[in-house]
Amino acid sequence: MQNNELAQLILNVIVQIPQGKVASYGQIAQLAGLPKHARLVGRVLGQLEEGHAIPWYRVVNSQGRISLNKLDEQGNCIQSALLLAENVVVIDGKINLKNINGHLDC
Repeated sequence: MQNNELAQLILNVIVQIPQGKVASYGQIAQLAGLPKHARLVGRVLGQLEEGHAIPWYRVVNSQGRISLNKLDEQGNCIQSALLLAENVVVIDGKINLKNINGHLDC
């Protein structure tokens, strides 16, 4: 499989994460049929073009931490703000993954 085919598998999973839910890089890799390729998920997300419709902000690390530190003009974490807008509780850059309401079940 070529890299853009792998990227498409990953993106197809990410677009299915429901509003108000999150998934880890490892979960995305597993659901895309690419177990143990969580870093590839991160690379694919890092290569997305500006203005895309992929809900990248619903992807967090395996501890529920926000890995990206993209800031808006006011210095606020964009990912935290987008998750909070979907009623996902973010405290100190972390989501409690034990809260089943905020975590994607595999």
